[in-house]
Amino acid sequence: MARIKMNPIVEMDGDEMTRVIWENIKKILLEPFIELNTEYYDLGLPNRDATDDNVTVEAANAAKRLRVAVKCATITPNAQRVEEYGLKRMYKSPNGTIRSVLDGTIFRTPILAPGVTPEVRNWKMPITVARHSYGDIYSAAEFRVDRPCMAQLVRAGESKTIYNFEGPGVVSGQYNKDSSIESFARTCFSYALDIKQDLWFSCKDTIAKIYDGTFRSIFQRVYDEEYTDKFEKAGISYFYTLIDDAVARAVRSEGGFVWALKNYDGDVLSDMISAAFGAMSMMKSVLVTEDGNYEYEAAHGTVTRHYYRWKKGEKTSTNPIATIFAWSGALRKRGEIDSQPELVDFSDRLEAACMKAVSDGIMTGDLASLMSGAKAVDTDSFLTAVRDRVING
Repeated sequence: MARIKMNPIVEMDGDEMTRVIWENIKKILLEPFIELNTEYYDLGLPNRDATDDNVTVEAANAAKRLRVAVKCATITPNAQRVEEYGLKRMYKSPNGTIRSVLDGTIFRTPILAPGVTPEVRNWKMPITVARHSYGDIYSAAEFRVDRPCMAQLVRAGESKTIYNFEGPGVVSGQYNKDSSIESFARTCFSYALDIKQDLWFSCKDTIAKIYDGTFRSIFQRVYDEEYTDKFEKAGISYFYTLIDDAVARAVRSEGGFVWALKNYDGDVLSDMISAAFGAMSMMKSVLVTEDGNYEYEAAHGTVTRHYYRWKKGEKTSTNPIATIFAWSGALRKRGEIDSQPELVDFSDRLEAACMKAVSDGIMTGDLASLMSGAKAVDTDSFLTAVRDRVING
């Protein structure tokens, strides 16, 4: 089979078990079929420490330049990780840094595997979570209050008291921008139109009347001014409801809609939805900007427990499907942008081969535990089975 040529995409390498799987995916599933062309950035924690995290900003800017990126899972260090890796400091989330540079929307959609029944019995179609990826608590300034004091929000000429502390406590100040919220809204409306599904937006403007109220009013204005006719022609709808009502509606629904959420809400609920549809390892994620840049990644972490076992020489049964779908998503988008149908076709075949392996009873331990009588294989055996099905169908 002649290998497919391609224009470059940004490759962001990561940490621990997913870094190991990342290399094996390239070796087993990609390089035999594609002349893999990437601009490589090592976002593994040791290299982020060596570069004072400048490599993360460089990778994000490269994604803006090349328009398509694929990212491996990475560690956001806590105090224990700082000690374990001997870091110079406790670095921020690399995903947060990348999202701040790109200022896009994260769309997370469960991957439905043959034979896996969602925990919510009436869910028949995937629910896509559209998560705003700018500001809020991820960029907040926060303080530990260690003595009685008054905490205030201050801007030129006026202030507002948050709380008059009589003793120790904590205080946090978060922000967002109208321009970012507008971009979030347009990206969500456009995405819903592309896949022809209803769009929900929910927050808590009854409590955060100004903060969340701004999100609600901007979404409504953008819809009224730019998308009403387009949605009506497509036969889809947009509506707002409070987040607690939306959660209840989502559980009662059949799925098949896009759910737009603020940064933290989307972070939490996308994990719940992925687990309810089967497994955290079965969630694809793409960051989309209003001006047409795309960064694909798996929605799960670095699988630390498996990594420690792998370091001892043990074989692991770590599910690589979401990481495979990150690569296939980036390659498909590169092919779509460059009008290269053979690259799009390969991406489709790669995803179909993953599902064919599962339907043939070849799967990793997390999926095998959800299916009666299924037998788990190790990760490399699963990758080899997928490769065979790419070749033979």
